[in-house]
Amino acid sequence: MAGDGEEALAAFVALHGAALRASRVPTRYWESLSRKLRGEVFDAGDYFGIMQVEEVDEEEEVDEEMEEQLKKKPNPGNEPCFKVIVTNENGLQASNPDSVFLIDHAWTYRVEHARQQLRRVPGLLHRMANLMGIAFHGEVPDEGSIEQVLQEMWKYNQTYQLSQGTAEEKVPVWYIMDEFGSRIQHSDQPSFATAPLFYMPQQIAYTVLWPLRDLETGDEVTRDYAYGETDRLIRKCVLLPWVPAEVLDVSCFTPEPPDEHYQAILAENKEKLPVAIKPPVYAKDKVFKVFTDIQQVLNNLTHPRFVFTDNEGEADILYNFSHFKDYRKLSEERPEVMVNQFPCENLLTVKDCLASIARRAGGPDGPRWLPRTFNLQTELPQFISYFQQRDRRGEDNHWICKPWNLARSLDTHITNNLNNIIRHRESSPKVVCKYIEEPVLFEREDVGLVKFDVRYVVLLRCARPLRLYCYNVFWLRFSNRAFSLDDLDDYEKHFTVMNYAPGVTLKQVHCEDFIPLFEKQYPEYPWATVQASIFKAFAELFQVASSKPAPLGICDYPSSRAIYAIDLMLKWDTSRDGKRIMQPQILEVNFNPDCDRACQYHPTFFNDVFSTLFLDETDDCHVTRIV
Repeated sequence: MAGDGEEALAAFVALHGAALRASRVPTRYWESLSRKLRGEVFDAGDYFGIMQVEEVDEEEEVDEEMEEQLKKKPNPGNEPCFKVIVTNENGLQASNPDSVFLIDHAWTYRVEHARQQLRRVPGLLHRMANLMGIAFHGEVPDEGSIEQVLQEMWKYNQTYQLSQGTAEEKVPVWYIMDEFGSRIQHSDQPSFATAPLFYMPQQIAYTVLWPLRDLETGDEVTRDYAYGETDRLIRKCVLLPWVPAEVLDVSCFTPEPPDEHYQAILAENKEKLPVAIKPPVYAKDKVFKVFTDIQQVLNNLTHPRFVFTDNEGEADILYNFSHFKDYRKLSEERPEVMVNQFPCENLLTVKDCLASIARRAGGPDGPRWLPRTFNLQTELPQFISYFQQRDRRGEDNHWICKPWNLARSLDTHITNNLNNIIRHRESSPKVVCKYIEEPVLFEREDVGLVKFDVRYVVLLRCARPLRLYCYNVFWLRFSNRAFSLDDLDDYEKHFTVMNYAPGVTLKQVHCEDFIPLFEKQYPEYPWATVQASIFKAFAELFQVASSKPAPLGICDYPSSRAIYAIDLMLKWDTSRDGKRIMQPQILEVNFNPDCDRACQYHPTFFNDVFSTLFLDETDDCHVTRIV
């Protein structure tokens, strides 16, 4: 039997050891934890009890210390306040290897499905309302109660992420612990620690609870809601959902990060910068051998001066789908080989870097062509100060939370709930951008006035001196429901990326058809004028991106060329002379974009791209030089 137990423990550690170490669960508890998970032993009830804390009557005498504690109460308002205490008559010893407990999860979900689940899962709304102290008496879910739960749940939410799987499967999962786990209050000197653990054999997540010191009967069970955060100001910000406070004294000024920030990004990306080389010169009639793993290129590049090779070692052009890293080796051994990427181009294509370098054009607030953006990892106090100042002035406070490095609107959320934004910082690195509350809309006969975004493909031939072209065709994406600043989790109202959602209508309009329709709707705004302001924004963006040497800017490697897709919207704004204008808002810059539609409708697309980038021949190509 002992051998079986050892085998089971070894198997458990092989599967879960890395996660337990990362969560700092002491090894003395692992054997007991393994046993409790295998047997689904929930024995917390033998050691702990939930106690309701009575509200102090206003007329009663309250000493100052008690008053201060009440103000800091983690669940303020009229809802009942609970705490968890040790009830076992022998107390609890931290050294006891059995002093580890499982907490079940009452609700596990992804944010985009929350409302739907509260409507449809029997008993869920009732349980969540009870857990959060929200009055709900009906049998049928009502929208008011659902909305309250969706607002309050950010005080109870915890999160984890799967490390394997598709991009969709890696989107953070949120969960609310059962009534026992959710009643454990915050303390800066906690008596317990908690950590989520995804138990592989059952494919279920639990929360693990263990003591940080010995406790006696009647001692309170607490945990640190800002666990691991040592900076006092950041702790104050992270704890705002439970301990409301103002941080208006913090400046919302966000200067560009220091040079070390970019050095650290370079090191993290494991990118090796090239040595200086002379720009290669090629014979006028040279036929270039292209090595690529991109099917769209293989299927559509038919220009006579390019031939494909399966041998990377003999290629003149490397046109890779994935990120190229070792520019140093390439520059030293094969400087004449061209590559479809620039060193440090992530300064454009990763959202937090894009916001940082854009400040070179518009100062700490950023330029007019980029929504006001904060990095939630490094600029949380500045963001909260800005949010609270806008709140005081009665200004719109809708924001959109985006992961630094995911596309297709994955894990992207629109909200005006500050607690929601603060808690999203725990799931994955994110930026928060001002949501465009007054977008330029497009009249869809079948739907009404909807949001739309525009995608341009730009070709970067050279970083210094800057040579930037734009493909003459742009692409449009439309929302499927009329726009209004409500129903913030209604994907088809607020988002335009419909080609990845199953069973969703994809409205397509070619740019040649769009321009006359747009000008009919907005006769005072000819598209040529709008496009000129878009191109001006692109020029400014690439000028600041290449204005400093790598890794502070895009590296001017002479053998680099690149194609990017820039997604943008238009918003209503006021010019300095008081005129109402359509202001371009750059949303993101995409590396190696999907060019399927481009090839489908414009068979010469890749011939034009390759001629422009690798031959310097643009006369018969559908491109416009911007810089």
